[in-house]
Amino acid sequence: MTHRQYPIGSGFSAAATADDVLAGINLAGRNAIVTGGHAGIGLEVTRALAKAGALVAVAARDPDRATRSLEGIQHVEVGQLDLIDPASIDTFVARWCETGRPLNMLINCAGVTPSKKRIQDARGYEMQFATNHLGHFQLTLGLLPALRAANGARVVNVSSGAQRFSDIHWDDPHFTEAYNSSQAYAQSKTANVLFAVELDRRWSGDGVHGYAVHPGVVVGTVLNNSAGEEAQRAMGLIDEAGRPIIDPENGKKTPQQGASTIVFAATSPLLDGIGGVYLLDNDISPLDDEPRQMSAVRPPAEITSHAIDPHSARRLWTMSEQMLATSGAEAAE
Repeated sequence: MTHRQYPIGSGFSAAATADDVLAGINLAGRNAIVTGGHAGIGLEVTRALAKAGALVAVAARDPDRATRSLEGIQHVEVGQLDLIDPASIDTFVARWCETGRPLNMLINCAGVTPSKKRIQDARGYEMQFATNHLGHFQLTLGLLPALRAANGARVVNVSSGAQRFSDIHWDDPHFTEAYNSSQAYAQSKTANVLFAVELDRRWSGDGVHGYAVHPGVVVGTVLNNSAGEEAQRAMGLIDEAGRPIIDPENGKKTPQQGASTIVFAATSPLLDGIGGVYLLDNDISPLDDEPRQMSAVRPPAEITSHAIDPHSARRLWTMSEQMLATSGAEAAE
């Protein structure tokens, strides 16, 4: 399998922040949408893009909460979006398209906290797959006209090093037979990468490129806090006193450092003409198919072949379209 996973030597280290990556880049006149852009890493992405001059629309399930979180940040607006509600997604898309504004950057950052028990949405779809992948898939397809109108747009899917630990469960993607929370999360993160690969193949001719990003492991996000202090200590994320362990070279980052690779994917001129890749530490990740166990020192995060396989990417796109069509047909009945 040919691939594009070759580092380009960006010059930015793992410790670089979003502001470092954006130094000297003027985003005035550019429009961005950031799902979940009011909390955790997403908030830092919003802040950095807005500081560089972009108009940032933050898509949030609770607009009032998002507005409070974003208070004091200029060039930001908030829209309601529930990624497991197809009607909510359609409404958000329609409102954006009605403005006639082109969309330069779509950053699919929102995610759901893993649950030990299987949770499904109203369609019967497993919650992590439905939120982390399928909702963003529907949103991105709906916004395609606005992305095309930008004459050079980027779609950035926030993935994770967890993509290493699960392919798509093709026969049972919703875990109806046996639920495994870690596998469900890892599957959704693999889906984020495969989606970027196929999006780039389909849309790069229209000037729309796709990227998937591992932001690093950031203590303080809802996702990582949900594991509890004992688990975070076991993962090497906090010390005995509960203080975050910051070690960016080994993937443990501040929110500002975690936002950097996302912003790099969305804006860096070094990526002009390059797409369909997975990024790590402000560069394109090398391919690494060596079996690696989870480590408290350095969690493995490089891309693996199953997550960029072009045949799997096409298969996932088709399966996702079918899931949306099925849910749409049921809603019409």
